[in-house]
Order: sequence, then structure tokens, then C-alpha cells
Amino acid sequence: MKIKEITNYLEKIAPLSFQENYDNCGLIVGDSNTSVNAALITLDCTESIIEEAIERECDLIIAHHPIIFSGIKKLNGSNYIERIVIKAIKNNIAIYAIHTNLDNVHNGVSAKIADRLDLKTCKILAPKENFPNIGAGIIGELSEAIESKLFLKMLKDIMETDCIRHTSIVSSKIKKVAVCGGSGSFLLDRAKDLDADIYISADFKYHEFFNADNKLIIADIGHYESEHFTKDLIYDFLTKKFTSFAVRLSKVNTNPINYL
Repeated sequence: MKIKEITNYLEKIAPLSFQENYDNCGLIVGDSNTSVNAALITLDCTESIIEEAIERECDLIIAHHPIIFSGIKKLNGSNYIERIVIKAIKNNIAIYAIHTNLDNVHNGVSAKIADRLDLKTCKILAPKENFPNIGAGIIGELSEAIESKLFLKMLKDIMETDCIRHTSIVSSKIKKVAVCGGSGSFLLDRAKDLDADIYISADFKYHEFFNADNKLIIADIGHYESEHFTKDLIYDFLTKKFTSFAVRLSKVNTNPINYL
């Protein structure tokens, strides 16, 4: 199967035009006309992922996060990005990224979180103008209101995170839930405007927690933890379409953060 057959399908689900202007989605390393035998699905493309691709005979890596965000002026292996690109090229491994374009579709990254939390009547949290099904985040409701501390404990288990940083418990029960995979502090005001009881995301800075202003609970579950089920999302998309093509989930935990 040629790379372009796979990427064209993914881009029907999450068109490249949906990515944010700072992003670098699409085929980063490789020729779209090259034939490939197996794809490795990962959140990040690291040196360990390249090694895994070699070991598991995968000639295409599909990552959520792009390995290259800005221009590379030299390729001499002086940092991990250059080493990854060099090793991928040497081993004929293509690298594809499906990032904010997948964040911005109604069945994308945040929808995967909402699905795990079993949210109902879900909508895009911050839809783009004139496009109600395109945009960042998801907001929905639980079937029944749950006591706030119990919900936080459930959230920790469901999202498989070792740590949740959260603001004060300002309401006794949780019913309306807003979520955004990855760095989502920019959507906090939107979550408040829509009367969410809790906003689940990642990468909140210290002073940003004050912006909850006792109107909702902010639950920062960690960037990796909020997105690591994205691998399953991409895997499901591909295996439903390509039944004879080998699609493999990475076994490597690429989270650069450890908890003591």
C-alpha cells in the first residue's frame, strides 16, 4: 500500500486545512508514493519510537505530535529532532503527523476523552465560525450528576494519570463536563460561559488556576495523559478501513514527565 492511500484517508477524517496556523501536520519525512507494509501509531515520535519501528518492521510512523514544528537549518545530529529525522531517512521510515487537525474535528482527540467519560449530548466546546462541528474541545453531560471528589477519583482511573492538579471543589456534584486534549487553558473562559461544572485539560500555569474564579473546577490531568488514548483513536480509524494492512500500536511510553 502506498503512503498516500493511508494519508489521504486520514485527511478525509481530519483535513490538513483544519490545523492551526502554527502547526506542521502531514507527511514530514518520506515520499507519499512509497509503498509501505506496516504503520506504527504513537503520540510522539522519539528515538525510542524509531527503534521500535525498526524492530517491529514498520516503515511508516503515524504520530499525533509533529517531530518538526519549525525549520531545520542543519542535519548533523546535534539534537534529538535531527537524530530522529536522520535515523528515519537512513532506515527508510516515513513520518506522518496528525495533530491539531485531529484536535479540531468532532470525532477527534477531545471526543475520545468524552467517550471514555461516557458524556452525552456532546458538542464542540469552541466551534469555528459557521462550522459547528469543527473546533476545539468538547462539552457534554454525564447521565447522572456525580459527587465531585468521586468524579475526580474516577477521572484519575479512567484517564490513567498519576496526578490531577485541580482547583477548589466549588460544587458538590459534577454534571456538565468540558474537556480538551493537550494544552487547553485558552478555552477556560468558554467552559465558564457554558456553565461547565468542571474543565478537564492540561498544561495550566500557576496563575491560570486563579482564573477558575470559583465558577468551576479546573482539572489538569497532564498533557500526555490527556492525549495518550489518541493512539487508539487513530488505530481504530485505520483498522476499520484497511483490513489487510498492518497497523500496530506503539508499546513505548513517550511521556517525558515522571512523577515521584
